[in-house]
Amino acid sequence: MTSDIRGRGRAAVTAGSEAQAALDYYLILPAAGPDGAPAEGIVVEEFALTGDFRTVGLDTTGWTAADGAWWSSAAFGRAMREDPGLRARARAVSRLDAEAAYRGLGGGELPGETRLRALFHDHQPLPDSPPLRLSPPRVPDGFHDTRVYRLLFAGEPNLPRLADVVTLAGEAGDPRTRVIGTGELRTDPDAFTWEVRRIGPGVACCLDLTAHLGTASGQALGPLLRRLTTAMRHAGPVPVTVERFS
Repeated sequence: MTSDIRGRGRAAVTAGSEAQAALDYYLILPAAGPDGAPAEGIVVEEFALTGDFRTVGLDTTGWTAADGAWWSSAAFGRAMREDPGLRARARAVSRLDAEAAYRGLGGGELPGETRLRALFHDHQPLPDSPPLRLSPPRVPDGFHDTRVYRLLFAGEPNLPRLADVVTLAGEAGDPRTRVIGTGELRTDPDAFTWEVRRIGPGVACCLDLTAHLGTASGQALGPLLRRLTTAMRHAGPVPVTVERFS
């Protein structure tokens, strides 16, 4: 099997350690203070997915250094996506960085992911619907199936960090530019292409993925969606949902 990701900064999309972390980790930075000030706490999240990788729910738990306690809050998960001020304070990190921050804040050893899942008590259901088929899928010769997904994010990406996911368009810095970058991946027998688009400057963005699958299993699709979502999170936006269009 061979693979090739086009564009600069390929390591962020293929990072093994981050791909192995099933949960999403964030540091919540102080609202005001000098650069480098310690985080106020840690947030851990996980999306519930259907068998074809659409999102149907979100679980959010957090720990704050001020009281040293874990809490579960669907409202906080919504606020991270709806409140630009809070979103600006949420910095996506790897599990290794979350472990280091947790120790530094006096929490000790960060619980394992099984234990963290047990802290999810306030589940947030998300709207679900069958794939929105805008038009009959056109499956190229040599492939078994074609799927189109939209990964929706709140916020604006940091363009230099976005270069880890896509080859940036020449006018990517212009807020009027809709398609700000493209990427592709070939993992025999599958082929994937994607575009990152602005949806209102500073408000939201999305990654539209077209997957041409060489087999019925779609074995490579789930890990790729995970890796792309992780890379986008590290570029700044906060994931909202994954929709399937075909």
